[in-house]
Amino acid sequence: MSITLALSKGRIFDETLPLLRAAGIEVLEDPEKSRKLILPTNQDNLRVVLVRASDVPTYVEYGGADMGVAGLDTLIEHGSSGLYQPLDLHIARCRMSVAVPEGFDYLAAVKQGARLRVATKYVAIARDFFASKGVHVDLVKLYGSMELAPLTGMADAIVDLVSTGSTLKANHLIEVERIMDISSRLVVNHAAMKLKTASIRYLIDSFDRAISARTKA
Repeated sequence: MSITLALSKGRIFDETLPLLRAAGIEVLEDPEKSRKLILPTNQDNLRVVLVRASDVPTYVEYGGADMGVAGLDTLIEHGSSGLYQPLDLHIARCRMSVAVPEGFDYLAAVKQGARLRVATKYVAIARDFFASKGVHVDLVKLYGSMELAPLTGMADAIVDLVSTGSTLKANHLIEVERIMDISSRLVVNHAAMKLKTASIRYLIDSFDRAISARTKA
């Protein structure tokens, strides 16, 4: 039975390739050079579909793909109850954090019970985090560069993914709280897991061995 794997371009795609190679799978076209959205592999029964990162859980849940790789942030925002998550792949690691402009006394504002305006793409994560701390916030959903919101006075703070922190620094923002560590997960469609068990289990086990080998190295 054929398997369709949903990936997003960029870091997740690049860091998934070594795991595929460990399973003897090579993607035959470069997504940065090809205009195709469905890429063949050296295995006749496996193809890769390229979708937006935020769409990976949807494609897998509704059967557009049998499996996919998605960040924990995306899965939380999507609501992942309709997906089987067999593995943390430990790739595309970063963190979800709160950042504010240099000079803004975040701790004092929180302590005084101020109502903060927070810009973020990750509304569910931000809402749950601030609610757990008893901090009152107004959330502004953005899809572009979060750093611009405090710089224009539209928000007091942002909640966003942070990797090196260089983008924050370049825009005179500082990280004040780490919400959670983020990495990418393998997700599987429930029906596909039942109907294509052998093929999917082979990939899961191959990925698992590759992760274990890398951890021990």
